Amino acid sequence: MSDEPDRTRRQHFHDLLRSLPVWDTELPHFDPASAPADPLPLFQQWLIEAAEAGTPEPHTMTLATADATGRPSVRTLMLHDADEHGWHFATHRTSRKGRELAERPEAALGFYWAAVGRQVRIQGTVTAAGAAESRADLARRSTGALAAALVGRQSEVLASYEELERASDAAWERARREPDAPVGSWTLYVLEAQEVEFFQGDARRRHVRLNYRRRPPAEGGWTTELLWP
Repeated sequence: MSDEPDRTRRQHFHDLLRSLPVWDTELPHFDPASAPADPLPLFQQWLIEAAEAGTPEPHTMTLATADATGRPSVRTLMLHDADEHGWHFATHRTSRKGRELAERPEAALGFYWAAVGRQVRIQGTVTAAGAAESRADLARRSTGALAAALVGRQSEVLASYEELERASDAAWERARREPDAPVGSWTLYVLEAQEVEFFQGDARRRHVRLNYRRRPPAEGGWTTELLWP
């Protein structure tokens, strides 16, 4: 059998990758000298500006965790908040990411906003919030989010899609009937950043990378440094 269709498909894929535009719009200027002493206000400002520039779902982020052996895994989920305590997200503690965080309570977050050519990378330690805070987090979310949480069993093997449909229908009915229905495994997590890097893309590839590193507790605050792109 000829492998011509496979060669054609591979060539089309490679040609497509090379043809895709990168930052074919005017990008904002970022002066690192004007950055605040703390990374949180700059992060909040950048997310707001990404939303105003039309970035779809600017609050989505990648979360990287690792298991006990150091094997990494990554997925996309939503940021629930960012405040003086850290960056907040939630999941079932029984999910893969929940189990990995229990084994190794460290993680990295990544945000990418193509409309403004910016990304933020965050690394730090993760703490699970208490039951009351986790319930309050779920209560603030949509009916669909509650229904998905009620389905549960995240990351487990699914026997058939029909099984998911039945469980989802039942969960939606309960979520509408009980908007405060408890989900025992739902857990709010807070990442306390130890390092935060802000990247501003430049069409001439003279990217600006500003890195914040948390000082030792006895000193407090942050130190900043520029990185070569």
